[in-house]
Amino acid sequence: MLEPSPRFWEIFFEVYGALPRQGPGNRACAARALSLCRDLPPSPAVLDLGCGAGGQTLHLAELLDGSIMAIDTHTPGIELLKKKITARGLDQRIQARVGDMSDLQLPPRSFDLIWSEGALYNIGIAAALKLCHDLLRPNGYLAFTDAVWREDNPPAEVRAGFELDYPAMGDTDQLITTIQAAGFELIGHFTLPDEAWWEDFYTPMEERIKELRHVYSHDPQALAILDQIGEEPALHRHHSRCYAYEFFVVRRPGTTDLLSTDWTDGIG
Repeated sequence: MLEPSPRFWEIFFEVYGALPRQGPGNRACAARALSLCRDLPPSPAVLDLGCGAGGQTLHLAELLDGSIMAIDTHTPGIELLKKKITARGLDQRIQARVGDMSDLQLPPRSFDLIWSEGALYNIGIAAALKLCHDLLRPNGYLAFTDAVWREDNPPAEVRAGFELDYPAMGDTDQLITTIQAAGFELIGHFTLPDEAWWEDFYTPMEERIKELRHVYSHDPQALAILDQIGEEPALHRHHSRCYAYEFFVVRRPGTTDLLSTDWTDGIG
């Protein structure tokens, strides 16, 4: 299968970078997932992995106290998040930085809560769960969303769309088995409602694509790429019964080994 061209990624980030969030989810779902994290300390140390432009990062800052480290590989998204953080007076609570999930170089047992919406699959779920397990303090929580199949035999166009980006995608039961094999206790899970796909993601995406069609009205290549990107919300509109995003909340079991590290040590 051909890799997308540099021009594709240029247009892709022009679309996605302008959106309130870069994947399904909303504040209500974040609050519901947080409600399952019942024993967090009053001011938890939080890591937001694959934060994008930080839509959910800012929700977390509203919904809980404590410090948040937000990491993503995409520099423009991080720069945009930094501007939002400063505008909201949150510089003392949120640290946004560019980083690779597979090479974070963070000390083990540094966080009370790791949050990741639609990003862990990028390095493989099993590898990501091991990473999170190591970074969590005993009794720490991991809250994450991941795409799952809801039908065994989805239409070919649906299967093809996901195989391009997530060929290892499984169903909810398979993911729970992987979670437990990684040493986590499953606390709970729920399916994101359809509004979590549209409110802050697909509706503004379609509006952004419409805007860019005017900008690139005389650029056939850009228009073809916009058509390609626009296939995603159209696919969801017709085939959402076939797949879902599931929100999982899991916990690293406690241990008598009390060794832990605070990532904020030394930050003045």
